[in-house]
Amino acid sequence: MFDQPQDFADESEALYQLIKDRNDEALGLCTQFKFWTIEDIISHLHVWNYAADLSLNDEEGFNEFLTQVMQALPTGNLRAFEENWLDGLKGRELVQTWREFYRGMNTRFSAADPKLRVMWAGPSMSVRSSITARLMETWAHGQAVYDVLGVTRMDEDRIKNIVVLGVNTFEWTFKNKGEPVPEHMPYVRLTAPSGQSWQYGTPDNDDRITGLASEFCQVVTQTRNIADTSLKARGDVAKHWMRIAQCFAGPAHTPPEPHTRYTETML
Repeated sequence: MFDQPQDFADESEALYQLIKDRNDEALGLCTQFKFWTIEDIISHLHVWNYAADLSLNDEEGFNEFLTQVMQALPTGNLRAFEENWLDGLKGRELVQTWREFYRGMNTRFSAADPKLRVMWAGPSMSVRSSITARLMETWAHGQAVYDVLGVTRMDEDRIKNIVVLGVNTFEWTFKNKGEPVPEHMPYVRLTAPSGQSWQYGTPDNDDRITGLASEFCQVVTQTRNIADTSLKARGDVAKHWMRIAQCFAGPAHTPPEPHTRYTETML
């Protein structure tokens, strides 16, 4: 047994509890993320949960799925592919189907060897990394849902998985931007939701990042600009890292501009 499958299920369940009683009008609200609706976000999470599950349990099925994705990419409209794949699944039925599936994923991933290699769109990864990536994406996309509904998320210490991803992708962030990798990663000291202190790197490093773990996660998942957090970055390397940090796969993305991602006030 390992913790990440349950952490993924718990984060998904927290998002489900936020939207389970929302009507179709609420599910159609546009978020601050690419003007996606809440329904768009849930459908995106469900499609890629399904893909991750295929990579563990049906390699041939995953290859067929990936072929369809690659055929859709030249059009530049991944959302159209996802909508076509869902074949009309929407609204409350979509939400319930997403929930039933992530609960089953928890069971299937929990029973797997966490070190087993599984396929993905890029390099293969371990089962542990695969389900951690699903946790990270659920948390990151979920932020837009919390924001549009005017709800301040109360995180749990399972976000340590995302913190570790953020720290582990320090070098990759610079390489992905085509920039030289700094010789040393800044010292990172974060306060967990429980109040614990999480520390990474060497304390004698003049470059350092301190603050709330939740806000560090927001920056590395690009759901907040660092200017909209209370994180403290000291030193040129630390400041630049927080300006470009990206813990998710794919080409380099630009973080949101200041004051464009925030928790809205519901009137």
